[in-house]
Amino acid sequence: MITFLSIRMRQVFLYLLIGSSVLLTGCANFYLDPATRDVPASDMPKVAKPLPVKLNFEFQTRGAPNSRATEHLRSAVAEQIKASGLFASVDGPPNGAILDIKLNNIALGDGSPAAKGFVTGFTFGLVGSSVADGYECKISYLAPGQSVPIVKIARHAIHSTLGNARPPEGTLRTDNLEQAVQRMMHAIVGTALRDLAQDPAFPKDSL
Repeated sequence: MITFLSIRMRQVFLYLLIGSSVLLTGCANFYLDPATRDVPASDMPKVAKPLPVKLNFEFQTRGAPNSRATEHLRSAVAEQIKASGLFASVDGPPNGAILDIKLNNIALGDGSPAAKGFVTGFTFGLVGSSVADGYECKISYLAPGQSVPIVKIARHAIHSTLGNARPPEGTLRTDNLEQAVQRMMHAIVGTALRDLAQDPAFPKDSL
């Protein structure tokens, strides 16, 4: 049975995934930045004989580990990787292939080097009561017997507005915060996975 308290706690937790103080001051609307699009499993490069991989996932808030968010999101990330068809499983042996995924929430507009690293075209300037939170997904794949991993980085952003504030042009409105977080995460992880699979060094057949 879903109670008001459980719904409220879920909302509070979702707020913890987004650093925008605007979320705590009233009814907000949420939009996805158009620069990063979702990558469905059907669009992933095909791997003839996928290898098992050991998955390590961590959610970070401004570079610091966020254990609560990590535990909440880990299963969704694991299911997305399984559905991609790139790997036989995500619970491979520690001495086998290793896939490290770090998803970092970066407050945009704070002048930090991380915020400045986002791709050109992101519209994260402040417009009235509009703010944006950036997310950076770093995937590192280390094949068995190798010392240098393949590293791919994807970026996304969630824009939040209050009242009659206009969202940045071209953004995609979502129904609520939970949907915004789910779609952002699926798109950013999928983009990084696709880029990893497209790398010539990524194994398309078993060894």
